[in-house]
Amino acid sequence: MARQIFFDRTGGPEVLRMREVPVTAPGEGEARIKVDAIGVNRADAMFRENRYFYPPNLPSGLGYEAAGVVEALGPGVTEVAVGDSVAVLPTFTLTAYGTYGDHVILPAVALVPRPHDSDPVTEAAAWMAYVTAYGALVEGDPVAKGEHVLLTAATGGVGLAAVQVANRIGAVPIATTRTPAKKQRLLDAGAAHVIVTGEESLTERVLDITDGRGVTTAMDPVGGPGIAEVIGAVSSGGRLLAYGLLDPRNDPSQGLPAVPGIDLSLYTLFPVTGDPERRRNAIDFVAAGLADGAFTPVVDRTFDFGDFTEAHRHMESSAQFGKIVLTVRH
Repeated sequence: MARQIFFDRTGGPEVLRMREVPVTAPGEGEARIKVDAIGVNRADAMFRENRYFYPPNLPSGLGYEAAGVVEALGPGVTEVAVGDSVAVLPTFTLTAYGTYGDHVILPAVALVPRPHDSDPVTEAAAWMAYVTAYGALVEGDPVAKGEHVLLTAATGGVGLAAVQVANRIGAVPIATTRTPAKKQRLLDAGAAHVIVTGEESLTERVLDITDGRGVTTAMDPVGGPGIAEVIGAVSSGGRLLAYGLLDPRNDPSQGLPAVPGIDLSLYTLFPVTGDPERRRNAIDFVAAGLADGAFTPVVDRTFDFGDFTEAHRHMESSAQFGKIVLTVRH
């Protein structure tokens, strides 16, 4: 039997439960992995609460990220072999697959080979965050060397990954945090400038830093009323990528405001991970950064697999700096 974390009603962390399910064989194009570590994401919480951009089918599993070892292959799989150490890159919906289990079946195209001696906690914390940052800052309309990038709520996994990606491509990362407690940690993590939004005007500080020009690209996971200040910090002809809408006051049916001269769009990594060529390019970029040390995932805290409710409560406290990871003992 395998253990799986699931929920049969939507709500807070208390709706999560664990159950035993049969270990089944993977189907066409699938692989089964023995999971060693699981990345916990804000997307998981929003999905659990029915605030994600698609609803759950109850009862539902969850989870986009993991690291482990391939233990069985379905027909037609050539991407990986049994015994390979792999990480999981989100290429799927949570209504079809999930990583919150000790043995899980996933699409083989979602598996990224990793060195056998790599740390599964680090790998479970890496791929969703760095590929999200890659798609926003590097692919398509890349941020040019020397350009300023605004990263709001930057103490999460994606924000910290985006700081490192911006530095790798020669951009200038401006990070925000609500309180001064995390300011020095953001500077130590590579942010060129840190704005404490609870104490200073985001728009005014960005304009001061950029000599009145504003940033060419902003990444914002929050939305809500505060997005007006972010918009004010973006230069004419610039873009704001909203990738989370974490503020519960967001009304997805209303979409994003229209601002002349600024491109505002909802952004996810799935157009990147869903296209084979774009996915390969993203994997190559992130793997190179992990290999040479330019990318070092920041892990805030690990929790035992059985402490999944506590892990989700910690995430919702917004006290973390970096990724939260569940570790699985077999």
